[in-house]
Amino acid sequence: QVQLVESGGGLVQAGGSLTLSCAASGRTLSSLPMAWFRQPPGKEREFVASINWSGGITNYADSVKGRFTISRDNAKNTLTLQMDSLKPEDTAVYYCATKRASTYYKYDYWGQGTQVTVSS
Repeated sequence: QVQLVESGGGLVQAGGSLTLSCAASGRTLSSLPMAWFRQPPGKEREFVASINWSGGITNYADSVKGRFTISRDNAKNTLTLQMDSLKPEDTAVYYCATKRASTYYKYDYWGQGTQVTVSS
């Protein structure tokens, strides 16, 4: 069983930066893809960014490209999301996620989420 714990959320002004972290335990995740999702208030959860097992391949939602950077440290079993030039529309609960297997069709391990609020 995998446990994921996010941290680093908070309140920031528009244009500011935050760094989210996700600490994994229960299993080494070095062979698994990982991702960040978010759920804005009153909306469905949406994809933010993903990273492959080695960190060599990343993907981003169009809405965050050029502003957010996903990275991982397999030695520490951690995932990071660097968020710059934040906008009020980035306000959401942010979740990290991984899969039970690299080829599994969906992300099925989730953290509890961390709140990010961007004021205008």
